[in-house]
Amino acid sequence: MTDETGRAAQPGAPAAHGPRAALLLGALGVVFGDIGTSPLYAIKECFSPAASHRVAPTPENILGILSLVFWTLLMVVSVKYLGFILKADNQGSGGTMALLALVPPRRGPGTGPLVLLVLLGASLLYGEGVITPAISVLSAMEGLEVAYHPLKPLIVPLTVVILIGLFLVQKRGTGNIGNVFGIVTLLWFLTIATLGARWILVNRSVLAAVDPRYGLHFFLEHRGHGFLLLGAVVLCITGCEALYADMGHFGRAPIRRVWFVVVWPALLLNYFGQGAFLLQHPEGATNPFYALAPSWALYPTIAIATAATIVASQALISGAFSLTQQAVQLGYFPRVTIVHTSKHTEGQIYIPEINRALLVACVLLVLLFRTSSALAAAYGIAVTATMTITTVVYFVVVTQRWGWPLWKALPPVLTFLVIDLSFFTANAAKFFHGGWFPVVLAVGIFTVMTTWKTGRRFLGEAFKADLSPLDQFLEDVANQKPFRVKGTAVFMASNPHGTPPVLLHHFKHNQVLHEQVVLLSITSERVPEIPPEERVSIIDKGNGFYRVRARYGFMQSPHVPSVLLACKAHGLVIDLKRTSYYLGRETLLPTGRSKMMRWRKGLFAFISRNARPATAYFGLPPGRVVEFGMQINL
Repeated sequence: MTDETGRAAQPGAPAAHGPRAALLLGALGVVFGDIGTSPLYAIKECFSPAASHRVAPTPENILGILSLVFWTLLMVVSVKYLGFILKADNQGSGGTMALLALVPPRRGPGTGPLVLLVLLGASLLYGEGVITPAISVLSAMEGLEVAYHPLKPLIVPLTVVILIGLFLVQKRGTGNIGNVFGIVTLLWFLTIATLGARWILVNRSVLAAVDPRYGLHFFLEHRGHGFLLLGAVVLCITGCEALYADMGHFGRAPIRRVWFVVVWPALLLNYFGQGAFLLQHPEGATNPFYALAPSWALYPTIAIATAATIVASQALISGAFSLTQQAVQLGYFPRVTIVHTSKHTEGQIYIPEINRALLVACVLLVLLFRTSSALAAAYGIAVTATMTITTVVYFVVVTQRWGWPLWKALPPVLTFLVIDLSFFTANAAKFFHGGWFPVVLAVGIFTVMTTWKTGRRFLGEAFKADLSPLDQFLEDVANQKPFRVKGTAVFMASNPHGTPPVLLHHFKHNQVLHEQVVLLSITSERVPEIPPEERVSIIDKGNGFYRVRARYGFMQSPHVPSVLLACKAHGLVIDLKRTSYYLGRETLLPTGRSKMMRWRKGLFAFISRNARPATAYFGLPPGRVVEFGMQINL
């Protein structure tokens, strides 16, 4: 999911200015955990009798599939993402949301087609965030059947136990787990490289598969069925969006270096090793990965694979948390509980609502599909759709923001689109074999996101229609000279212009004002982060009134008390112990004249009632908050 499928800092990710060794090890563990575990099931899904689309493990088919895998990794990861997409950074950060923020304002966030496309991609990444932990851990556990067939009944229960344990530890924070991410993943890549190299030495003829003619011959031989096999080949690049999404946390150079020095060679050695094994033992197509290991190393390999899949799953879970945080900040998702699990790394967050939803979905997937082959049929649509969307938005950025002429932009973009759409079309054929799951999930999330954004827009228009000028209110205050009590009153104002309705209600009913009145507006900008020294701006309106604006990036969480403390640097001193906070609580009635359909009004009202209270979201002390109820006809 970007996520996403737009992920923020992952657990254990070192700061971009940290030691080079820490950066490389962190990038290895966080960025490549998902794509690194693909050898567990990618080749198997091409040849296993249990796969929905498969071919016989003949020498021609084996070399043809390996050729497709080699050129897919080369063109999609090495050329597209590392060669082109990574150059499109938003203040050093990547991801689809960050890429969208690079689009010129006239085509930026709102409800335009490009924004809807990105939201759809982000919604699909939630599907990937659900499927990845399920298929990864299930694939690792299936090694038990290879080691000792009577253990097969334990595969599903053990997978469920591991997944439950993984989600339960999320609330404790992932810093401690993140410290070993790189070490576990490095051990994993060394293991798969060694297993593959052992069999390549036995049958060096498998190296001929780097010749693209083998892949071309495979398509000519199998025609339509060969095209559908792309739905299995695409499994070798699951997680490639992480290369772009995590750029801000590790930098472009460390990600490229780790890919070319460690990850790509290890993946190729293992894939070609599986091919060499199948050339010798085609009967081992049921699970060629574990067949690479000698009998004495089988259980240790299963243990390392399980640890690696937990790392890959953790990265996707954290990615779902970060994607949700960004969506909330950009106004596309209702407020949720965002718990910062680290005092040092802002990107380490935990969202219990999302964690519970992912846990239930993952466990249900395992119980419903029961094998990695069945789950593989559900995999791919989310990945390929997001890849396609990234290419489209990249084209808009390079032409509209960078000013590339079409003769320069079209050749690479059209090449990438041909590849992306080929994979997407092949995976679309798996819709009725499980591919419906991420699509249904994405449609539901997309509906929530667009309904929330549209509803908030109409709600803002309703408030704006009744908004009175602040200067007029200040003139009335000056004329009436109401009693001023000691302390500070903070009125949260979603609209940085005009008089907040809550202030009008308070003055109308209480007929008093505080010595200091702060009209606080918190806005989210189209950049990942706003430095603390640039976050707060203050306008002194006179007579004890101050309009304060706090800006946050879409990868940051607002905290009102911190904003008020930061006002001191601008000459406004606020005693938090003598500060009261005033909020409005709206009751939405679907009887207004807005253009939203009635069912969407009802959905928006339901979401609003169940969203996290603003008190908790903005970090306000509950005992100092006053709420005014208002009815709004939407």
